[in-house]
Amino acid sequence: MRPISIPSYISNYFYNQQDPALVSQGYQKLNKDNADVSIVMPAYNEEATIVQTLASLCNNITRWSVEIIVVNNNSADKTEELVKACGVTCILETIQGITQARNAGLAQAKGKYILNADADTIYPKDWIEEMVKPLADEHKQAAITYGRFSFIPVGSTGRFTYFFYEYLSDLTRLYNAKFKNEAVNVYGFNSGFRREQGLQVDGFNHPAGTNEDGYLALKLKNKGFGTIHRVNNPKAIVWTTDRRIQIDGGLWKATVKRFKRVFIS
Repeated sequence: MRPISIPSYISNYFYNQQDPALVSQGYQKLNKDNADVSIVMPAYNEEATIVQTLASLCNNITRWSVEIIVVNNNSADKTEELVKACGVTCILETIQGITQARNAGLAQAKGKYILNADADTIYPKDWIEEMVKPLADEHKQAAITYGRFSFIPVGSTGRFTYFFYEYLSDLTRLYNAKFKNEAVNVYGFNSGFRREQGLQVDGFNHPAGTNEDGYLALKLKNKGFGTIHRVNNPKAIVWTTDRRIQIDGGLWKATVKRFKRVFIS
């Protein structure tokens, strides 16, 4: 069952100002010696949301030691300043682009497991644990994990409308998994893999006309590292803004675009 409304704990992070000092305290508890998990987060002019995102991550409950690496991709605002105020590592990647930023974070990471995150997304407290669990379980034979997500409206479309759109999206992802290629279901703000295996397949580099996240999933699977594993636990649903849909021209145009991509291309 998908949530109709935004849960209060998600709203508290997203709509309320977060104190970087408190985020830093949470991160100190999360970031023990010898990181097991590295969360890599590209950021380009994300001062409006990045502290909220970091606050949600730093309040995760997990058995793993976790480092967070924010990759500043030439931000012209206070993104880097805010990240450092939260006590989180911030590196600079001057070559513009999501692929270059993710590869820079991967090269810096020390954890056995990599989790991909975005700076406009709120992560529930069990996200790290649920995303890493299939990778750490040898019986799951998972090469990459990806999870479910819901939208936080920042445009004109209401949450109630997105509730139905998300169910439609679930059907198209099921179609992809059964009849096309599940790799297209993998998104960079909600996925995870083993660092060494990611390096072996040349990281996020991908051919023109493909996406860096889905193509990485395809490479890992084709290399024989395991399956593409969807995390279905409702506790792991992440909440991201609908700005990508707004960039696509709104919900109707995004729906048509999704239909063409799934059933025509």
